[in-house]
Amino acid sequence: MKLHTLRMKPRRRAMTALTLAIAATFCVVAREASAQDSTEPKDAAPTRSQAGAPSWPQWRGPSRDGISLETKWSPKGKADRVWFTNVGIGYSTVSIDGGQLFTIGHDVEAEEDTVYCLDLASGEDQWTFAYKCRTLAKAHKGGSLTTPSVDGPRVFVANREGKLFCLDRKSGKVQWQKDLMKEHKLTLPEWGFAASPLILDEMIVQATGHVFAFDRKGKELWRTKSDYKESYATPATASFFGKDYLVCFNGNGCVVLERANGKEVAAHKWETRYKVNAATPVIVGNKIFISSGYNTGCALLEFSKDRELSLLWENKEMRNHMSGCVAIGEYLYGFDEATFKCLDLDGKVKWQERGLGKGAFVVAGEHLVILSSRGDLVVAKANPESFEEVSRQNVLSGGVYWTTPVLCDGRIYARNSLGDLVCLDHRD
Repeated sequence: MKLHTLRMKPRRRAMTALTLAIAATFCVVAREASAQDSTEPKDAAPTRSQAGAPSWPQWRGPSRDGISLETKWSPKGKADRVWFTNVGIGYSTVSIDGGQLFTIGHDVEAEEDTVYCLDLASGEDQWTFAYKCRTLAKAHKGGSLTTPSVDGPRVFVANREGKLFCLDRKSGKVQWQKDLMKEHKLTLPEWGFAASPLILDEMIVQATGHVFAFDRKGKELWRTKSDYKESYATPATASFFGKDYLVCFNGNGCVVLERANGKEVAAHKWETRYKVNAATPVIVGNKIFISSGYNTGCALLEFSKDRELSLLWENKEMRNHMSGCVAIGEYLYGFDEATFKCLDLDGKVKWQERGLGKGAFVVAGEHLVILSSRGDLVVAKANPESFEEVSRQNVLSGGVYWTTPVLCDGRIYARNSLGDLVCLDHRD
């Protein structure tokens, strides 16, 4: 075994005193990565991942549903820290592919965002790409909102001021970029644009006011006629009755678009205080689950063969403020504000667990991987009958915890709003 201490990166001067103390005294054990069969499932997102490497290439993972496909990992704690670093403030989660990790952080003093490409084994920088971007600190400290998307030799990055970048994966150099807000005279939402790029076949879909589709060279394929203005939620993909669609959640509500051309075919009005609909819609068969915070609640919609949306039910039992729900079979798991809950598809509460605060989570097999508002990594069984905790470990301190943790190749990556990013060894 080889011992090493992570170096301090000189450009990251905005680190907290706690972060500095931890990084200065903390040594980690680096283990050689175990080989793992990474055959891509048939329903995985059609991104061009590097062959032979485990992948979480974009927002909500390989199948865009918040579910990890991994089975060779241990839900039990306490896990060793593999590495620890700081990437600047914000809420971007990580994308992983081919031994590389991608995320975004913000430097308040420089008013600058930085896209990081880190070595997955060590956490060291492979390259960075920085650009000017306002902090947009309103009712929170601001910073990055979106997550990079990895597609073969390219990395796609959207920011809260309406810019879209295509970066070379090896060097971080800009291949092309779009200033969507300037080019299309869009209005900046109160908290900035927060939708991440969505890679679908040969298209890059970006919800920034309009919903846009570009090819990999940056040519616009289509855009919606409507400017949906508030674009906080990344669209979901769906196949209804043999045809492909996009399901988008904007300030006015839920809309269904034809994936081939962006034509709006159905809409359901859903208004929230401040027009904040931030959680990605959840698709279950031909049904669409939507949820919002600010005491708005949730609803289950049904998409018909006649391409109409009808309301099946709505209630206030699930109010997703930041972290969206994940569907496992006939059940929905998620944060109802500061209470973690399980609902069935009739909207009835199966159980609720207090004490986790307003956190974030993913699903891995039969387990929930939850990052609580106190920086605790909690693993529990995904059981619709009761909340059954398997392990708990405090992994971070300070800031808030709205960023989704990621499980990839037996390791869990967790981040807080201060930009502290930790890699934990949960290999079986």
